[in-house]
Amino acid sequence: MKFTLSWLTEHLETTASVAEVVDAMTMAGLEVEHVEDPAAKLARFSVAKVVEAVQHPNADRLRVCQVDTVDGRKEIVCGAPNARAGLTTIYAPIGAYVPGSGITLEARPVRGVVSNGMLCSGRELEVDADADGIVELDGALAVGTPAAEAFGLEAVIDFEVTPNRPDWLGVVGIARDLATAGLGKLKDVSVAPVAGKGLTPIEIRVDGDACPMFAGRLIKGVKNGPSPDWLQRKLASVGLRPISALVDITNLMSYDRCRPLHVYDAAKLTGGFIEARLGREGETLEALDGKTYDAGPEVCVIADASGAIGLGGVMGGESTKVSETTTDVFVESAYFNPIRTAQTGRTLGLTSDAQYRFARGVDAGFVVPGLELATRLILEICGGEACDIRVAGAPPAPPPAFAFDRAYVKKLSGLDVPAAKIDAILTTLGFTLSGDQVQPPTWRRDVEGKADLVEEVARIEGFDALPAEALPAAPRQAGGVLTVRQQRMRNARRAMAARGYAEAVTWSFMRTEWARLFGGGDERLVLTNPIAADLACMRPSILPNLIEAAARNARQGFADAALFEVGPVFDGDQPGDQRTLVAAVIAPHAPRSWAGAAADPLFALKADLMALLEEMGAPNLQVAQGSASAWWHPGRSARLQLGPRTVVAEFGELHPAILKALDAEGPMLAFELDLGAIPEPKRKPTKTKAALDLSPLMPLRRDFAFLLDSMTPAGDLVRPILGVDKALIADARVFDVYQGKGVPEGQKSVAVEVTVQPTEKTLTDAEIEALSQRIVAAADKALGAKLRS
Repeated sequence: MKFTLSWLTEHLETTASVAEVVDAMTMAGLEVEHVEDPAAKLARFSVAKVVEAVQHPNADRLRVCQVDTVDGRKEIVCGAPNARAGLTTIYAPIGAYVPGSGITLEARPVRGVVSNGMLCSGRELEVDADADGIVELDGALAVGTPAAEAFGLEAVIDFEVTPNRPDWLGVVGIARDLATAGLGKLKDVSVAPVAGKGLTPIEIRVDGDACPMFAGRLIKGVKNGPSPDWLQRKLASVGLRPISALVDITNLMSYDRCRPLHVYDAAKLTGGFIEARLGREGETLEALDGKTYDAGPEVCVIADASGAIGLGGVMGGESTKVSETTTDVFVESAYFNPIRTAQTGRTLGLTSDAQYRFARGVDAGFVVPGLELATRLILEICGGEACDIRVAGAPPAPPPAFAFDRAYVKKLSGLDVPAAKIDAILTTLGFTLSGDQVQPPTWRRDVEGKADLVEEVARIEGFDALPAEALPAAPRQAGGVLTVRQQRMRNARRAMAARGYAEAVTWSFMRTEWARLFGGGDERLVLTNPIAADLACMRPSILPNLIEAAARNARQGFADAALFEVGPVFDGDQPGDQRTLVAAVIAPHAPRSWAGAAADPLFALKADLMALLEEMGAPNLQVAQGSASAWWHPGRSARLQLGPRTVVAEFGELHPAILKALDAEGPMLAFELDLGAIPEPKRKPTKTKAALDLSPLMPLRRDFAFLLDSMTPAGDLVRPILGVDKALIADARVFDVYQGKGVPEGQKSVAVEVTVQPTEKTLTDAEIEALSQRIVAAADKALGAKLRS
């Protein structure tokens, strides 16, 4: 919405400057977006008079002018055909930036003659794009008069109108709020009726579903032509192109009173009636913008006996538009349903100033007064004789009154405003007060209760007046600000990032068919109104979204992805069915090389998982193979369990069938860790770590090769070996597993490296041999492992 200060002062008695108006608007809740100030834009330009203009000695189309300017007499070279002695025009000094041409003036010779400035055209000043030659002004203007003043230009204020305040789409509504804010006094904006001479012969009909209220009147003997200069300047100042007097009056009413109107050439109406109804199947309309629109059963149309002649509340039709030959006009003033008008604009892809206002809800109480005011303007500008007004239908009921306790302002906002001032604010804004009952005006349907009235008082009193009081101090939790789960989530992000993973943030929803692949898809988790068809189900696992992200990276040429996410998954429709997981996916695609095969990425993934568990403070966990979920590769996956039932994590290679279903190219490896399954650490008294005690003796290593059942996990050999002598055996590590020639069928050979670290003395051969025998015996006792000969 745009307006000028002079337009505002037609309704507001004030001496405020543009800056003061902008400040008052901002404090009253009107969000000013931009102020276009021609005085600042044209500050370097001023009125000058050409004293002499002679032919340039070296150019046929140039003239050398002697010009009286604000800087004294200047010699200026000008190529305009109308440059002549006695002309009053606009002068630009050296160093001025010319907005229409985008240049900054410099003192340069023009065919051997230095031009000490420039005489400007309307196009160069961006005030008249169609003018030829330099500007010609009234000779009575004094030399040095600022250009903006000479052109009658003034600042234009542009502000954003919130959807709940359609009254701000008229200058009167802005003036009313500024008057209430103390910037001036609101002038009388009441409308005196115009006496009609005889009944309007055109019958008006309405369909309540299409248009609740329709008023109109015939005005005979008008003379349509260009509108007066004052009206043209006013419309041009807010970016509207003057068309004709009748059309310009309707545009003025839209911007001045937020009352869209339409005028029809009465001679082009047929059937003796005009009606507002719903469109019909196959009905079309050629609108004023030159396009043809379908006027179906959901669209409100204005029609006569010939069919649709306008789109109600949106745009008129080409068949009944006024022209210079129009002598009798029918003026329409109606109240159109805001929702139907908004839907019409969306359906047809058509937006107009009228549709913008009707869709937000114009003042239903100003239908007839708006028609009276438009009639007065038409009679003053175009002449003619008005008939009586016809009205069909009725406006919607006014907003209901409600009780309001003035003390509620203090209670809700903290502002200590006297009751008399509260009443004065509300009365000036148009509310009617009767005891503790408040009746909102017809243009304020957004006010529905006492809290809305408190907001009105607060914004007029000034939001900067709201008391600043500190909130009461909240007791600090004994264990710190973050819960154990929150701290684990933070630690997990840091640990994963430190190991080279990139964090992904994906939707908490996914395709229903994907959810079923990962054990979900329950009807309870399918969304009733999803934001997209492929985000219709709450996710039972984070992995599908990470797999999709990795596949998308691969298609873009970044195949070697390592992604993780910390977030919720959903197993049911109750709050307790939500769990927080840490999930990670790697898509190992190492560059091709002849240097040798790379290490199995599965062990690298397991190392990352174990490091994450250590960071979380997890206890020792059991590794269970062959019991992972269906989306894992059966031979390359496992679970980490805390006892036989509590599954803490699953990891391994993803099943090729799952990757194919998700349109992802393998291999991909992943893990999912349930943060809630890790028991919280018990609070223990803080202990000082013991000093580091390094043995001065060299460690020794011995290799053992055991034969054991092929179904027994090789890693199970480590635990009994470590338990033989905890003081001497520092480490035991499986470094080879072999099946084949030389190994009995159904068995495998597992090689273990044992590190022995003496602490008190160097071991003798006999002591080493005795320790070795104990290791062999322990392996045999625990797993039936036999030393391979």
